Amino acid sequence: MPRLPVIVHLDADAFFVSCEQALRPELRGTKCAVGGRERGIISSASYEARACGVYTPMPTARALKVCPDLYLIPHTPGLYGKMSRQMFDLCEQLTPIVQRNSIDEGYLDLGPCGFESAAEVELAVRKLQKRLWDELRIPVSMGVAANRLVAQIASKLRKPGGFVVVAPGAEAAFLAPLSVGKLPGVGTKTEASLAARGLKYVGDVLQRGESELAAIFGRDWRSFVAMARGEDDRPVETEHEDAKSYSQQETFAADIGDFATIERVAKRMIDELLPKIRQDRKRVSTMTVKVRYPDFQQASHAQTLAAATDLEAAFYPLAAPLLKAAWTQRRPLRLVSVRFSGVTDAAVQLEMFAEGDEKRRRLAAVLDKLNAGGREAVVRPGHQLAKPKPPA
Repeated sequence: MPRLPVIVHLDADAFFVSCEQALRPELRGTKCAVGGRERGIISSASYEARACGVYTPMPTARALKVCPDLYLIPHTPGLYGKMSRQMFDLCEQLTPIVQRNSIDEGYLDLGPCGFESAAEVELAVRKLQKRLWDELRIPVSMGVAANRLVAQIASKLRKPGGFVVVAPGAEAAFLAPLSVGKLPGVGTKTEASLAARGLKYVGDVLQRGESELAAIFGRDWRSFVAMARGEDDRPVETEHEDAKSYSQQETFAADIGDFATIERVAKRMIDELLPKIRQDRKRVSTMTVKVRYPDFQQASHAQTLAAATDLEAAFYPLAAPLLKAAWTQRRPLRLVSVRFSGVTDAAVQLEMFAEGDEKRRRLAAVLDKLNAGGREAVVRPGHQLAKPKPPA
């Protein structure tokens, strides 16, 4: 049997905005963005807003200057995690091997599905893409290839609503005409530096000799050449039902160096993760904040509470000190993530002086229920975002 392109990279288009538009279809086709009006940042922008220069994580005040008629939508706590779970649950109806990379993107391995031709694979993935739209109203872009690297690059080429298939054996030819900036890990500055050396396209890398490549990329030059050829043997890794941790990350469209902005992003992640932890009837004791720089150096710092909890109030005060401890190099960041570990079952957690926590927990359960319907009923403390005026 011939090799098939059985690895799929799914990348939701403007995910937070798409979730809000699923609830309010009248916002489709408008210049809108998810973010706070006062002291806020843009978390997700529609493609119409992006065409006006709005990007993530641009400060809201600046976004309103470049796009005065931008319609701001406040975060709906709990909505994005819920929609993400539904999205990946539908993926798992196609194949059991699904890697949930982040809230809005992941990988599928269709190897166990028994497809006998590339046409069968393409038909199945197109049906999944259509089903995600029909049932959830979430537009996604799909890349289909023989490995994760090429599938990921393919999914991002024709957004929104993209669908790109790369046949096995055609990886190098597919990548050759693309700019080197399309390769993972090549940021804007690195791309400019490589272009100055004559390496503007991926194919240019394969035209250089070993000594020249070693001088440019150092001891990792072979890995870079392998990437330029489209070689990747990483498997799709599934997550088990009993989570050992809960995490969320955000990769910024443009590197950002403002501490207050990054802190707000971290607190928003707390608001997204804790309802999921309560839903799973779990509690967590350790919070880890990780930062990643444009050159892909990264650092993290963690703190463990005396007792596990499922309440946001216990973790809000940790966001700033953990971020300061991890962000030791005062340069702009490419990514920030929050991870909760030390997971225990809520039913077996015993607490002294727990009456106050139980009151907070009952309140949190009410908030979760109010927000479960999708529209924002209550804004959690980590957001503090003003409601927008309806669009004209």
